Amino acid sequence: MLLACVLVQLFYAAYYFWPFARRPLEAPADAPGPDAEPVSIVVCAHNELDNLRRLLPLLLQQDYPAGFEIVLIDDRSDDDTYLYAQQLAQYYHEKVRLVTVTRTPRGFAPKKYALTLGVKTTRFARLLFTDADCIPATNQWLRLMQRGFAHADVVLGFSAYVQAPGFLNQLIRYETLLTGAQYLSFAWRGRPYMGVGRNLAYTRACFNTTKGYASHMRLLSGDDDLMVQDAVRYGQRVAVVADPSAHTLSEPAASWRVWWHQKRRHLSAGRAYRMPDRLRIGTFIMANVLFYLATAALVFSPNNWVPLAVVWVLRTMFVSAVYARLSRRLGQPVIVGLLPVLDVAYFFHYLALGISLFLNRTLRWK
Repeated sequence: MLLACVLVQLFYAAYYFWPFARRPLEAPADAPGPDAEPVSIVVCAHNELDNLRRLLPLLLQQDYPAGFEIVLIDDRSDDDTYLYAQQLAQYYHEKVRLVTVTRTPRGFAPKKYALTLGVKTTRFARLLFTDADCIPATNQWLRLMQRGFAHADVVLGFSAYVQAPGFLNQLIRYETLLTGAQYLSFAWRGRPYMGVGRNLAYTRACFNTTKGYASHMRLLSGDDDLMVQDAVRYGQRVAVVADPSAHTLSEPAASWRVWWHQKRRHLSAGRAYRMPDRLRIGTFIMANVLFYLATAALVFSPNNWVPLAVVWVLRTMFVSAVYARLSRRLGQPVIVGLLPVLDVAYFFHYLALGISLFLNRTLRWK
């Protein structure tokens, strides 16, 4: 079983992750490109005044001559979000448009309902989404992300977390790296299955084709990954734009409890994935979890210590080298010496989350 798990891991690393990490560099922002179409940037906010004060000036500074608008959705905020957004919309009346949501229909997911109203308000055919608690990594984010539309209807981007002291921060950024490695490299290989709402784009025609979030409007999560699932079902083309200049940056969770609830909410949408995607992701996760369980079992068998050590060291060196290359390619630095520890912590945390969701599927949304 140990050897079978290692072979599965090596296949994913060699077929998906390593080639993706070594793919050709994307054209820089100053290279000629399809930059003639205007874009609507959609941001949904609920009590995000401080974050909006940081985000919106950076969005307004995006370098994109073809033009863009910012559709800001105030989703039932009870702080000063509305006043700030209203003032901004009056001052930048040509670029900022405000959509106000005062109530959510019973049984509807609040964010999906708010985003639906926002999308219906957009003026342009290309839609770029981010969250209020994110910032674009550079002023070329909009230009680079929208270039993915040249040959696709959906564009997947990467959203990194800010580096900070502590093991929790290292683990969060490692989990983000592995998640990004999976959904970006799978899509690059022609098997897209999800995106992240902090950095995701699709056309209004795609939104209309999939009927928006209608198939999962009552699920709290999934405005990003289940949207991509529906787009693939309807034959929409998917592109990847993952160079660091096209990233968004977010502040990571400050406590284990907050991160735990975030991951429970994110993983809850997985049961609505297509079966081939669930098998592909599940095989990768289970191969890693079983590898560590088999290692723990064989430690108690002295006759197997030498072959176990050889297999474990060779596997860990190869996988760590691939993940280190991915971290450099995605601009998500990790401490190479910590990779084996982070890998163990991540997969057992994932196992605990799966058990938690199986025993209790109750979720809360702000």
